[in-house]
Amino acid sequence: MGTPPHEHTDQPTDDEPPHWPLLRDEELADCRVFSVRRTRVRSPVTGSEHDFFRLDSTDWINVIPLTPDERVVMVRQYRHGTRRVTLEVPGGMIDPGETPEQAGARELREETGYALRELELLGSVDPNPALFSNQCYSALATGVHQVGAIQNEGTEDTRVVLVPLSEIPELIRSGAITHALVIAAFHWLGLREKR
Repeated sequence: MGTPPHEHTDQPTDDEPPHWPLLRDEELADCRVFSVRRTRVRSPVTGSEHDFFRLDSTDWINVIPLTPDERVVMVRQYRHGTRRVTLEVPGGMIDPGETPEQAGARELREETGYALRELELLGSVDPNPALFSNQCYSALATGVHQVGAIQNEGTEDTRVVLVPLSEIPELIRSGAITHALVIAAFHWLGLREKR
């Protein structure tokens, strides 16, 4: 019996392309939040060798913090990639030794000044499997409440915005929320609500 199409596996099946054998793997640059690696691989079809470049990063988490009155605690922050201010849910890198749940609670507290009563992992995605090697988890935090001030560190500068959960679909449709991984988190939440 074959693997269902929704189930992830590292082994090729009859209806999948074969994996490319790894010949060499070297780090080219350490950019603090990710490293750039060059891999030398062999095509299983032609036998020819090719270089590919990969960005290695620790896993990430995005948290949808929901207040008892059904508002999402979101943040506005300037993003250097697009050179624009974005509307996002809190999130970030999972530090070594942390679980996704611990990282989610920490990121929520640091970026918003809010704490949570309960956190539920909703799912995970490959941010961009053509380039990135990591996973991005999505979680729902419930019973969130303000416990203090924002605790931004370094270059981070977030501003809290409380958004009714019912307005999120229109904010995505209108382009007010553009971060793909934030949209993925809300998609995971929608799947949870349909269960």
